[in-house]
Amino acid sequence: MSGSTPTSKRVAWVGGGVIVLAVLVVYHGIFSVPFLFDDYNAVSLNPTIRHLWPPWEALRTPQGTGAETDGRPLANLSLAVNYAISGAQPGSYHALTLLLHALTALALFGVLRRTLPRAGVRNPDALSFGIALLWAVHPLQTETVTTVAHRTEVLVSLFYLLTLYGFIRSQEEPAAEPGRRRWAGVAVAACYAGMLSKEVMVSAPLVVFLYDRTFVSGRFAAAWARHRRLHLALASSWLILVGLRVISPKRGGTGGFGLGITPWHYALTQCRAIPHYLRLAFWPHPLILDYGDRAVAHLSEVLPSGLLLLVLLAATGVALWKRPVPGFAGACFFAILAPSSSFLPLVTQTIAEHRMYLPLAAVLTLAVCGLQRLRLRADPTAPVAPLVAFLLAAAVGLGWATGERNRDFRSAIAIWTTTAAQVPDNPRPHDNLANALLEVDQVPAAIAQYETALRIDPDDAQAHYNLGGVDLQAGRYAQAIGHYEAALRIAPAFSRAHDNLGTALLRVGRRPEAIGQFAAAVQFEPDNAGARYNLANALAQDGRVEAAIPQYLIAIHLRPDMANAHFNLAMALTQAGRATEAIGEYRTVLQLTPNDAEARANLARLQGP
Repeated sequence: MSGSTPTSKRVAWVGGGVIVLAVLVVYHGIFSVPFLFDDYNAVSLNPTIRHLWPPWEALRTPQGTGAETDGRPLANLSLAVNYAISGAQPGSYHALTLLLHALTALALFGVLRRTLPRAGVRNPDALSFGIALLWAVHPLQTETVTTVAHRTEVLVSLFYLLTLYGFIRSQEEPAAEPGRRRWAGVAVAACYAGMLSKEVMVSAPLVVFLYDRTFVSGRFAAAWARHRRLHLALASSWLILVGLRVISPKRGGTGGFGLGITPWHYALTQCRAIPHYLRLAFWPHPLILDYGDRAVAHLSEVLPSGLLLLVLLAATGVALWKRPVPGFAGACFFAILAPSSSFLPLVTQTIAEHRMYLPLAAVLTLAVCGLQRLRLRADPTAPVAPLVAFLLAAAVGLGWATGERNRDFRSAIAIWTTTAAQVPDNPRPHDNLANALLEVDQVPAAIAQYETALRIDPDDAQAHYNLGGVDLQAGRYAQAIGHYEAALRIAPAFSRAHDNLGTALLRVGRRPEAIGQFAAAVQFEPDNAGARYNLANALAQDGRVEAAIPQYLIAIHLRPDMANAHFNLAMALTQAGRATEAIGEYRTVLQLTPNDAEARANLARLQGP
């Protein structure tokens, strides 16, 4: 039952090696994929990952930015590790995500190998291998593995499975042996780590309790009586989640109540989303990076899919009572999806394929074991080899489809062109395509995409903001001010619009108004080093040097490599009569930019002959 015989161990090593090799083959081309979509907030615009030491800087996570790692300290720390390795180059980020994906596939393999025998499934090693392989190379996983920001999903899934694996292994050890306590400790540690990675982990203690009842103890009362202390230890990890939610209750305006989508309308949207996810599990086409933020308004729009979802929920409930093994798989599917796909609104993406990353394992397990059961019902002596061959063939086909899907990610222009064609009524792909076009100086084409986004949604604050950036770059300050003001009428807390509006106002000589906009930018996004720097400059130009110095210091704390901030701080310190401190700042400037002649001359004047 433990899967520990010599033959079984050889199968595990060989099967695990094949799974890892398949992952590397299927995803070999992702190392040059640029940062896309949510990656910008999570990496490019995230000041908290710039320092790996001391680690609590990264564990603090960005606040109020809507970044994928907001309120998810362990995921943010993993990005800080990558930043320390390769800075803003994406290669190491993809390498670590791919490693975590391979480890998650191995953890799934391990859980299945030790669970299918408990369920009375014949040929458990072969079926566990087939399920884990299909899961690892499935095209539905592409968004999660290929984009960097959704490493949160990979991390929480790894710790979710390790929690379950630790519990299973603890029950395979004799009660008095130290090994039982060690594996129970692994389960609790993994559960705590998962809570620090993403909110999906909230259901893990309940799933472990359900696993105990289904496969170990037989009844809930027996599970509680035998393993009360372990279940309480797992449940105590919820306190971490509560604390993180207190710190970041609405995750920068991306999730929570009172953000423009009611729980009822979000639940209706999930009546469309979940059956769609299930279809993609069996026919993964088309795959869409960004479905948009629109919610279903009326029950009549989703009545058939809503009825299907109710039938599936009812079937899961009945199965938990009468057929606990398949009921457990169904319950896992809904429990893992519940935090993101029930009634708590996630307003920036009402449908997202990365939410199926771990739930896909439950779907594939039910499908493969159901297929095996049908074969054995028709012929109880049927060998497993034909089914394994079928699963291998399916894995080859799915792996090829994943490789093809990854071709869409080869550049920002490619993926956003594809996405804009798939969801033409979603303005965001047009915004992002325009941003990509600007990076290669295709300005007229970019403007056309921004204008398309505004035709689709006149209240698209991001499109107004982006058009303002084009006008600001071109020196059309009046037009830029108009677009930024329009963006802020739609989204008053849009910190970067406040920042850029301040820049445009400063260019036309409206300094007091510019200072007000820079102050608003840092109020809404305190970790925005650029806005702090701009505010400091405007205050210094206004003669308020003593007020400017603290803003320079905060900007430098957030971005120690910002040479201009060090230089301007040195100027401000000199004006304030703090020559010794100014000398230190000029020396830092010269360390960062050794050829800065003006800094060298100013330093020489301060030091004297």
